[in-house]
Amino acid sequence: MFSKENAVKKYIVTLSDAEREKLNALIHSGKHPAQKLLKVRILLKADASDGGEGWSDSEIAAALETSVARVARTRQRLVEEGLEAALIRKHSPNSARRRIFDGRPRPG
Repeated sequence: MFSKENAVKKYIVTLSDAEREKLNALIHSGKHPAQKLLKVRILLKADASDGGEGWSDSEIAAALETSVARVARTRQRLVEEGLEAALIRKHSPNSARRRIFDGRPRPG
């Protein structure tokens, strides 16, 4: 049985030059949420095209101090949903708690 680290990669990340430039620009400019920057770095390390580094999931996880599962999920979202979807946080309405404060004034 294969472990996640040694399994054959199902989702291969191949970034175009424009996508790679956009990701590098995100890292070097302005303020962005830490989770978004982590995903950017994961994608740049995982890029298997000519200009990319092509690291394995376990190498990326060790270098960026994250889990192998997060690296695999980020790869999967890029391949299945595209670059923008891979960078944003996925909201699940099923797991969201009901809002306590909804902005309406309470009587009394």
